Amino acid sequence: MEGLKRMVTQIAFTPDSRLSQLPLLHRSLLPLLSLASSIYRFSLSLRRLLYFSGLLHQRRLPVPVISVGNLTWGGNGKTPMVEFIARLLDEAGIGPLILTRGYSGGDEAKMLHRHLLQTSARIGVGANRIATAASMFERHGYVDSSNTLSEKLLSPYKFESGAKDEKVGVVILDDGMQHWSVLHDVEIVMLNGVMPWGNNRLLPRGPLREPPSALVRADIVVIHHADLVCVPDKQLKMIESTVHNIDATLPVFHSRMAPSHFFEVKNPHSRLPLSTVQNMVVLCISAIGFPDAFAQAISKDIDMITERLRKLKYEFNDEAIMVVTEKDYDRDPVILKRLYCLKVLVLCSSLQIMPLSARTEENFKMNLKKHLINSLQEKK
Repeated sequence: MEGLKRMVTQIAFTPDSRLSQLPLLHRSLLPLLSLASSIYRFSLSLRRLLYFSGLLHQRRLPVPVISVGNLTWGGNGKTPMVEFIARLLDEAGIGPLILTRGYSGGDEAKMLHRHLLQTSARIGVGANRIATAASMFERHGYVDSSNTLSEKLLSPYKFESGAKDEKVGVVILDDGMQHWSVLHDVEIVMLNGVMPWGNNRLLPRGPLREPPSALVRADIVVIHHADLVCVPDKQLKMIESTVHNIDATLPVFHSRMAPSHFFEVKNPHSRLPLSTVQNMVVLCISAIGFPDAFAQAISKDIDMITERLRKLKYEFNDEAIMVVTEKDYDRDPVILKRLYCLKVLVLCSSLQIMPLSARTEENFKMNLKKHLINSLQEKK
């Protein structure tokens, strides 16, 4: 199954001009994947029609809903953006409720729990977002006065710090763009700057969950991994041009993942500075795109990894340590702890808004605040 996933992913991110370079087995899947994409396109159009004609019911939650979503699968920075927004709201004295489905064994939910432990953020995990929200509202309550929320947001330039509110003031919908059963007040769409549209085809022939024209529903667009783009001036402008051809008024921001600290696998509550690995021999292991494969590989290859680290230590005459990403850690921390005789560090990162083209973090906050205030005024 993992082999098939790899083949489909490789096909999805291969331009048509280079398909002939793929192995024969990969190319033999093209007709089947193209048929499946046509069926998916039809089902997507039908589902959209049913929702927006009112035949399928959309529910409005009692507090504003910020949707953070994307057009393509994987690597778009949705969950880091959810955390970023949750912190902004917490700093403003507004209690955020994050609703997530808990994909990949719930690794993203675990990471959010750990990162937001000292904030007022609540995290609800479940496929039925409406039922999960209702349960969380019953347990923690919610701010039923739009005036209260408006007062916390009505600052001319930025979010203002305020007293923490135990009640839920705003819902953040993780991976919410295609979740139409809940009405969205603010739609934030994340694009992968390195490969924003893949091969421009819908699932499963390509990585697109919706065509780029769906950006017409967006309020804010964020180009993630903007720091990893090979030719920033050219490629980022091309992405922005595509976005503005769909909606010329859409504000576009840029973001990146910035390493913040390490923690030890044996002690998840530890916090080590990035300088910890300075002048040390490091073996990096990761498989973010294929979580199941990562867990299986680590389980099977513990002896190999141990031996590799020992050889590195001998070769460089220095201590060798293993570094994994936080997402890989959350997929199976038990397996990693089996490397008890070795030092294993987990790298933690956080999303940052890059101040490109004068679009700063403050500009992002102002845009988000504006849309939230508008949604509250419309409900009065």
